Amino acid sequence: MSEFIDTVLGFPTALFSFSLVVVAAYWALVLLGGLGHFHAGTDGHTGAGAGGGGHFHGHGHFHGHGGADVHGAAHGHGAAHGHGGHGHDASDGSDGHEHGPGGPLAAIGLGGVPATITLSLLIALAWFASLAGSVLAGGGTPATPLAAAVLAGALAAAWLGTRLAIVPLRRVFREEPPASLRDFVGRTCVIRTGRVGVDFGQAEVTADDGSSAIVQVRRHALDLAPEGAPDGAPGGTAVEPALTAGSTALIFDFDPDGQFFWVMPYGQTP
Repeated sequence: MSEFIDTVLGFPTALFSFSLVVVAAYWALVLLGGLGHFHAGTDGHTGAGAGGGGHFHGHGHFHGHGGADVHGAAHGHGAAHGHGGHGHDASDGSDGHEHGPGGPLAAIGLGGVPATITLSLLIALAWFASLAGSVLAGGGTPATPLAAAVLAGALAAAWLGTRLAIVPLRRVFREEPPASLRDFVGRTCVIRTGRVGVDFGQAEVTADDGSSAIVQVRRHALDLAPEGAPDGAPGGTAVEPALTAGSTALIFDFDPDGQFFWVMPYGQTP
């Protein structure tokens, strides 16, 4: 027993022994619920547009109160609207909760899972490899050349073992890409305003998860009849029917600068 303690407290095993105690205490607290989830995400709250009674959660869900439209697109925060109590966050780009692939652990090929799991595996494997190497070298604190070799071997074995162990875990902790307004391109929508022009228009579009969003939509000037002229009239420039409330339209493009969609009639004949 004394030989085991000497080895555990000897160099290089002692470098990992104290770290292993910290790791064990941490996971004990996690199991007891003292630290909650080891990978808790941020849940920021942001005001949601002028006149809109709602709030935006950092996890990508918009909860609206009332029926006021939220014109978030003009501010680059997405064009989400609480429809029927629940909306869909259609923000373009990252929502602030994205975890990039960078970082020290990712730089050495150990990214893709929470750092707490990776470091715990790394420390535990390094301690075990260092202990085994020290025992093979005679126990206690080996001579300096042997101790350096044991340390290098323990670090290499810990890295390799951790890398192999986290491969299946990456599938579990893989995060979905953030929702983007461009995901709506190619979908149909229902017009919710009296008209759709080059500078005005809103439509309701349904996402894959069944939630809906009110987005800003526009039509090209060449698709609109001159004022007072019927659609498709000779001498007019319109080649497609008008889009009014309740009409179905096809989203065919997205304008990143104006944060709106270009639409055209769908399932209608001129």
